[in-house]
Amino acid sequence: MWKWINSFAKPEKAYWLASAMQPYFFAIALLGLTVGITWGLVFAPADYQQGDSYRIIYIHVPSAILSQTAYIAMATAALVGIVWQWRTAFMFISAIAPVGAVICFISLFTGAAWGKPMWGTWWIWDARLTSQLILLFLYLGVMSLYLAFEDKQQGGKAAAIMALVGVINIPIIKYSVEWWNTLHQGATISKFDQPSMPAEMLWPLLISILGFVGFIGIITLIRFKNEMIIRDKHRPWVMQMFAENSELQRLSASKKEVN
Repeated sequence: MWKWINSFAKPEKAYWLASAMQPYFFAIALLGLTVGITWGLVFAPADYQQGDSYRIIYIHVPSAILSQTAYIAMATAALVGIVWQWRTAFMFISAIAPVGAVICFISLFTGAAWGKPMWGTWWIWDARLTSQLILLFLYLGVMSLYLAFEDKQQGGKAAAIMALVGVINIPIIKYSVEWWNTLHQGATISKFDQPSMPAEMLWPLLISILGFVGFIGIITLIRFKNEMIIRDKHRPWVMQMFAENSELQRLSASKKEVN
């Protein structure tokens, strides 16, 4: 089992796995985002207190949750890269960090847009908001460290260390509403025994979260594959892959000419 897992330390094997997973993430993203957001924005009932303004949760909540999940995935890759010296793990950090940063920014932007009508202000130094802003800075820091080194292997190690140190912010974000007196509301969908939302509001939210998972996955996989090609462009497996693709394109063109 470990031998099979360890085989994905090789870029060519990781590239194959990423290519195999792409269609599934694409299908999840297309179906989840289309159904979840359309259902939530158009067909879900209005909230009895907030009216239609609450509908921003179908973008805000998935982006907030998954910005943290993406960071955990990045930190896990960082641990694998540092402990087992996987080059592909460092490449994955480079691939997912910008995606996580964008998702984190979306969560902050939509949170501000939701906070204006609810709290009367675009921003307040609330514990949850501040720790989420720190998460964005951590993403930017990881990206900057990776790009600061001419040697990408060394840059990957430096970025991995920062990613691991920043993990401490994740439980702070999660439990900030319990540890401090904040304006931000507490848990809503994580209370499975008695959720705070009716089913007709909760289901489109869960589907939207699934759609965001697919969206983050497909973009990360594309970036991951590109990073592997760029880093290994002179290696035999990349040259062979491009040679095979060129041959397939030539054969396809020949068939079209014959027809």
